[in-house]
Amino acid sequence: MEDRGRRMVDEGCRRGKGKGTAPPPTSTFPSTAYTAEATDYDVRVLLRFPQRVKNQGTADFLPSRPRHSWEWHSCHQHYHSMDEFSHYDLLDATTGRKVAEGHKASFCLEDTTCDFGNLKRYACTSHTQGLSPGCYDTYNADIDCQWIDITDVQPGNYVLKVQVNPKYIVLESDFTNNVVRCNIHYTGPRPSVPPGSVHPWGRTSREVEG
Repeated sequence: MEDRGRRMVDEGCRRGKGKGTAPPPTSTFPSTAYTAEATDYDVRVLLRFPQRVKNQGTADFLPSRPRHSWEWHSCHQHYHSMDEFSHYDLLDATTGRKVAEGHKASFCLEDTTCDFGNLKRYACTSHTQGLSPGCYDTYNADIDCQWIDITDVQPGNYVLKVQVNPKYIVLESDFTNNVVRCNIHYTGPRPSVPPGSVHPWGRTSREVEG
């Protein structure tokens, strides 16, 4: 969980908030304080979570965009090779209704770690990105876009749904294993995760087939 003031337009992580579009000012400020500088910032509550994706297929999982169209991000210090690698939904545990969402707006594919006997072949560079069979791409909870904005979400029981390759842009031998769900009990200040509802290492883990 994170509760802080931050500029929300730098990553384009919020659905419906494209790059360069500032969020509306919060109602906690008096109307006389609505200056150009003040509207660039507000206080949001973010549900942060780590994610680990494994290629358990027999072929490389490669970026959907050709190399010449990859974009250098000076803030992140790496090239973005995919527009949306993962999509995140927070669902009401009772009704299944979506109450919040987020997405990995841009992405850097690399072999973070590999199973024994598999070698890392891809790194986050301008000329080589991908996910090798038997290898994992891991994202810590504190990196850009690895969150859902839950500022307006009420306390209760929810399901965090993470889907890899959500638009099926990259061809795979099996799309059915691209979704993982995790139970979340949100108490307000901090959420709690019921025992046994997530990966034993505390990660949102999903295996995809290339």
